[in-house]
Amino acid sequence: MSVVGIIAEFNPLHSGHEFLLNQARLLAGSKDPIVVLMSGNYVQRGEMAIMDKWSRTQAALNSGADLVFEMPFSTSVEPADLFSLGSINQLAKLGVSDLIFGVEDATLNFAYLGSKIAEIPPNHMNFNDYSQTYSTQYNEMVAREVGYEVSQPNAILGLAYAVANYNLGTPLTLHPVNRIGAGHDDLLQREGVVQSASAIRNIILHQKTGAELEQWLPKSEVAQLYQQPVYPNWNLLFPFLKYRLESSSVEELRQIYQMSEGLEYKMKQEIHRARNFTEFLRYIKSKRYTYSRLRRLSLYTLLNVTQDDMLDSFNHESLFLLGYSKLGRRYLKKIRKNTTTDIISKVDQKNTRTGSMHLQLRVDRLVEQILQVDQNFGRRPLEV
Repeated sequence: MSVVGIIAEFNPLHSGHEFLLNQARLLAGSKDPIVVLMSGNYVQRGEMAIMDKWSRTQAALNSGADLVFEMPFSTSVEPADLFSLGSINQLAKLGVSDLIFGVEDATLNFAYLGSKIAEIPPNHMNFNDYSQTYSTQYNEMVAREVGYEVSQPNAILGLAYAVANYNLGTPLTLHPVNRIGAGHDDLLQREGVVQSASAIRNIILHQKTGAELEQWLPKSEVAQLYQQPVYPNWNLLFPFLKYRLESSSVEELRQIYQMSEGLEYKMKQEIHRARNFTEFLRYIKSKRYTYSRLRRLSLYTLLNVTQDDMLDSFNHESLFLLGYSKLGRRYLKKIRKNTTTDIISKVDQKNTRTGSMHLQLRVDRLVEQILQVDQNFGRRPLEV
């Protein structure tokens, strides 16, 4: 049995994702399920997804997924190593045997490279050159120790999957697939069949031309997009962040997850003169921190996510079932008694008292305020 897993954001789901789901179906065959572990309403780069988790789940099911689970916030909004470790651990608990993912060069032996990177001594990863970013120093270290230079974004994430898989005892077989079309963060390519999610989000936010979007997104997803009252982005959220920073004390900000080395002072100081989020990031940026790290920190601050919140979520993780096909439902019934993961299909007061669902409920309150759509209570898994 080949239970194929995909780790995804689908922000939004586009033709490149449909290609990956088709490749997953070829691997799984007609009788085995495709299990998607999908980021919820917040994504790894430290921002709110442009469509809510239910709309993106519907698009995934329509495109061939059999089970869609929400990735806990404490995994989904993390750097690549923790994002990968948490995701692969959860897929393994769900009985997934194979992981399929898109990369720029699928001929690379990711399992081998992952094992070599995982075996690099910890003291070789102590990066203290603050004239360079952490990611630059990490890439240089990998090139020096392993002989392969990590530069392309999907290759970096693919190697993070491989390292996590090796550290967990290699529970999954890795299947890299060549990406088609535009690269991860490429700008719009008018002639391309597959655009980057970044380019598509830019069109949604600034151009709003539905006929054009239908070239790259499923028509039903485009229709859903144009029913949304607003499209979440940092320009929309910036006033809320400004209020949080200006109304919180330094002592309160110090409790925020990943707040370190006096960043609470820097953020409080610079928020007064920043006119928008891009400007704010530029003011607090230094060689020591990447923009991704600062976006995530800004999101933790906006949502008041503390060190204790994340620790409680890590220690009491559960998975929220967002949707299933008939094949997925049969598989879920088969594994439910054996998996060590707590699977939630209906949110109630009891299962949100603590742990990852408690945090999920809290952070989704902002999404509900913005989109005016309930995200947890009263929602049942979607079925196709």
